[in-house]
Amino acid sequence: MIRPISHYRTITRHRHLVMKGCFEVGLYRQGLLHDLSKYNPIEFIPGCLYYKGTESPNNTERKKRGVSYAWLHHKGRNKHHFEYWIDYTLKKGHPIEGNKMPVKYVVEMYVDRVMASKNYQKDKYTDSSALEYYEKGKKRYMMHPDTEALLVMLLTYLAENGEEAANDYIRKEILHTDRKVKLVKKITAAIKANIDKNQKRVAANINRYKL
Repeated sequence: MIRPISHYRTITRHRHLVMKGCFEVGLYRQGLLHDLSKYNPIEFIPGCLYYKGTESPNNTERKKRGVSYAWLHHKGRNKHHFEYWIDYTLKKGHPIEGNKMPVKYVVEMYVDRVMASKNYQKDKYTDSSALEYYEKGKKRYMMHPDTEALLVMLLTYLAENGEEAANDYIRKEILHTDRKVKLVKKITAAIKANIDKNQKRVAANINRYKL
């Protein structure tokens, strides 16, 4: 049965939950743009056709067609999915691998997983739900070790300390530290570029006045 209204409500409720979660940790732009591709007909129509309400329609599409075309479209346009970062590698013995995700997208992935658990589990949801879901599927993941370590740390922190404490920790420790590191790198690069420029200018002047 095609259920466009039910599917629309589910994805919109999820988007609003993720938006709220992203806002709480300071990711305002990502919260506003999260999962907008789900309203594209390429993703929305299969979502209506394979809607169940208890799991992602992408899984049902896979069972029926062998592949989820909606998911292939979705993962290529949303950087908070680790699958977006999978690419060919020039390393021997590793034809493809997961690349390291920027911290802000790992945090969005964390929020996405937490809110998906809330959306599908409803009253059965607990602070451990997202971690438990991750544990069930981790053997299938092709994720960069640093990305996976950060995701697991965040999910574990949530399970042990609750959502409010986890959000506070992400905002003050994870994202704030990441911004400081990026700023230091930017300043260092600017200083180095200025030094290199001055050295070239000095060298040019020396060559000009050589006897």
